[in-house]
Amino acid sequence: MVEAVGLYSRFSLSYRDVFEILRHRGIQVNPTTIMRRVHQYGNLLFVIWEKKNKPTSTSWRMDETYIKIKGKQHYLYRAIDSHGNTLDMCLRKHRNTSADYAFMKLLIRLYGEPRALG
Repeated sequence: MVEAVGLYSRFSLSYRDVFEILRHRGIQVNPTTIMRRVHQYGNLLFVIWEKKNKPTSTSWRMDETYIKIKGKQHYLYRAIDSHGNTLDMCLRKHRNTSADYAFMKLLIRLYGEPRALG
């Protein structure tokens, strides 16, 4: 049902249009049920989206640490901006240059190039 609420909100579709899209995907749901779920969960999803899509500053801090999962060592990479908002986290089994590079490349693709990196 989250998908139905997302379709309705993101693309400004009617309940009948969302019903048709879901029906083509093999999901049987009544347009009235979609309407009720939009009223029930629409504001909650908006609040979650708003928290996730905060504007970021161009000054970032990055950190890496290791954690043990089921007795095996894994590496956790984390990037935050100067306001303390978490940009992204990444968990890797191995610590190597390619893992660092892939994480940084993902951040630049999502948020643009940073002015300062610490």
